[in-house]
Amino acid sequence: MKSSSLFAMIGLVLAMLIWGSSFIVFKVVLEVYPPMFVLAARMGIASVIFLILWRLWFGKWSYQSGDWKIFLIMVACEPCLYFIFEAWALKYTTASEAGVMTSMLPLLVAIMAGLTLSEKIGRFYWVGLAISMPGVIWLSISGEPSEQAPNPILGNFLELCAMLTAAVYTVALRFLSSRYSTWLLTSVQAFAGVAFFFPLFLIFEFQPLVWHADTMMLILYLGSIVTLVAYGLYNHGIKILSASQATIFTNLIPVFTLILAFIILGERIVVEQYMAIVIIMAGVLVSQIKEKTPEIPVEIF
Repeated sequence: MKSSSLFAMIGLVLAMLIWGSSFIVFKVVLEVYPPMFVLAARMGIASVIFLILWRLWFGKWSYQSGDWKIFLIMVACEPCLYFIFEAWALKYTTASEAGVMTSMLPLLVAIMAGLTLSEKIGRFYWVGLAISMPGVIWLSISGEPSEQAPNPILGNFLELCAMLTAAVYTVALRFLSSRYSTWLLTSVQAFAGVAFFFPLFLIFEFQPLVWHADTMMLILYLGSIVTLVAYGLYNHGIKILSASQATIFTNLIPVFTLILAFIILGERIVVEQYMAIVIIMAGVLVSQIKEKTPEIPVEIF
C-alpha cells in the first residue's frame, strides 16, 4: 500500500471521528442555545475563516451560465434544510440513534445519483436498501421515551429526512465539483447558511443570550474543526483514493457516535435497538458488494 493511500485512509478515519463527535457536541449545545442561533453562529465562524483564507484556497474561477439553479438546490438542501432537520431531530432522539441514521447516506446517494445522473446502480444497492429500511423503522419505534429522547420516533424520522436532503445535496455537489473547487462550494454553503439561519433566529427564536464560555467553545469547534478540518480530510481522501472508496468510510460515523454518546452523554441502547443497528449496517454492507457483470445505467427521460 502506498504511503499516500495510507495517510488518506487515516485522514478519512479521523474525519469520520470528527463528524461522529458533531452529533454529541450539537446535542449538548442545543441544551443551552436555540437551534437557529447555533446554526447561524456555526456558519458565521466558517464564513469568517473562509474570508481570511480566500486567496489561499480558492484561486481563479469563473461562473458558468445556468449554474445558479444547481447552486440553489445545493444550499437549500445543505446547510438549510439539512441542519433544520438535524437540529430538531436531536431535540427528540438520542445522538446515538441520529448517528446510526447516517449509515443510510451512501446508499441513498448511490440510488439518487443513479436516478438523476445516470450513474450505475447495481442490484445489491436495492437489496441493501430493502434490508436497511426495516432496520431504520425498527430502530425508531423501539426507542423508549426518556429525558434524552422525548420522542424517538419523530426524532429518527427527522434525521432520516436530513439524510434525504444530504443525498440531494451530494448529487448537486457532484455535478458542481467538476466546474468549481470544493472549498469554493463549501464557502458558498457557509455564506448561505448565515443568510438563512440568522434571520430565522431573529424572527422566531430571538431572546437575550447568556454568555457560556464552554458552550461557545463547542460552537467554535462546530464551525471550524467539524466544518473545515473534517471536510478537508474527506476531500483529500476522495482525491487520493476514489469517491466510492472514501464514501465507505462514512459507515464509521454511527460507530464513533455510539461510542462517544455512551462515554460522554451516558446514552444507553436497548437490545432491540442493537439488533436494528445490526440490520441497518448489514444492509449498508450488502449495498457495497461489487457486481460481477456489467450494470445498465438507469436514466430518467
